[in-house]
Amino acid sequence: MTFKILRHNPRDPDSHPHMATFELDETPGMTLFIALNAIRDEYAPSLQFDFVCRAGICGSCGMLIDGRPGLACRTLTQTLGEEITLAPLPAFKLIGDLSVDTGQWMRGMSERLETWVHGQQEIDPDRLEERMEPSLAEEIYELDRCIECGCCVAACGTALMREDFVGAVGLNKIARFRLDPRDDRTDADYYELIGDDDGVFGCMTLLGCQDVCPKDLTLQTQIAFLRRRMIATG
Repeated sequence: MTFKILRHNPRDPDSHPHMATFELDETPGMTLFIALNAIRDEYAPSLQFDFVCRAGICGSCGMLIDGRPGLACRTLTQTLGEEITLAPLPAFKLIGDLSVDTGQWMRGMSERLETWVHGQQEIDPDRLEERMEPSLAEEIYELDRCIECGCCVAACGTALMREDFVGAVGLNKIARFRLDPRDDRTDADYYELIGDDDGVFGCMTLLGCQDVCPKDLTLQTQIAFLRRRMIATG
């Protein structure tokens, strides 16, 4: 197999973005994670890419795979062609080669949207947890499956044009806390956070976010619902 990988170290003044080519023999069950480790071991020890869990849970290995955002650890090379092009996710700060800083972006988004439970009750660690209907808990859990890999942001036309756009990942978080009965915020409060073009009204409904989500979240359904609620509130 032939791998063409975009390489660049922004901290090195002598480094310039370029495509590096590597040849590798495919093995049964090979994922891009396995291939990249083999390339680093055999050809390019300085190759930078991220991984933690290798099971599609941490979201660290997000990258452009033949131009489409995806997770390296969950992508089998047998599903790709004989020539594979890899590049870092756009919209995020480049650390080096295929490694980007999604954490800085996600933290800024979370702080801006205040993605934590807002309640008036005094916290008592000894008190039993409030009861919740299993069906509601399941709805909240479904939205909580987001792993913040950044694929939806990288696939979003609005996010690539407007750096302040909170993206599908941010709107999904608002949808999650809106469901949570422990959160005392109203739709008017959420409107102050996402009721503009950098929030829910900036979405162009291109469906790119949902198309590439590795957890198959119903992102467009959540965005459409929030948009209706924010219109009613505004």
